[in-house]
Amino acid sequence: MRMAECGAIILAAGLSRRMGARNKLLIEMNGRPMIRRVVRAAVDVCDGPVTVVTGHQRADIESALAGLPVFCVHNPAFETGQKSSVVCGLKATAEAEATLMMLGDQPLLSPKHLIWLLSQHRAQTPRKITVPVNGAVRGNPLVIPRALKSLLLANPRDPGCRSFTRAHLEHVHRVETADPAFFLDIDTAEDLTGFQRQQELSK
Repeated sequence: MRMAECGAIILAAGLSRRMGARNKLLIEMNGRPMIRRVVRAAVDVCDGPVTVVTGHQRADIESALAGLPVFCVHNPAFETGQKSSVVCGLKATAEAEATLMMLGDQPLLSPKHLIWLLSQHRAQTPRKITVPVNGAVRGNPLVIPRALKSLLLANPRDPGCRSFTRAHLEHVHRVETADPAFFLDIDTAEDLTGFQRQQELSK
């Protein structure tokens, strides 16, 4: 069987504390929960498995994804922070030549953005982690090549993408873009209001 060219890990386990009483991933945008919008984009692009890491309000997140061809894996340590969810996803997902590491709260991401990022990844020697950047600002998602996946888990005291990509610049491929889809995420009620206002103005 040919190995899949692309899979995805979507982080959807966070406590959403800065949004207050609401789980930001379940907020409806154009009639669909935000997490479903993001996961749908990955499903439309990936020929390999799409893994969603759950934690806070696990049942509600899984319900929001009903009918999509995804694999949900629960992170029992989700309250310790995002790093544990990254590790959980990396350990659970099946192998693919490239894996998108995505956040569940980037509602502007669409299949065209993911296709563009993957094309930039494949245009370089695809043995580096591709990171979208706008100057000094780093965005998401990242594209992780199969050859480096095990290295992200090699340091048990500090596993994951963030520390590794900052400490090993030789393994990082920076892709310049000003597209807000790669940099906008929704953390607070103010973020949500601003996003909704921009969406209305763009209609």
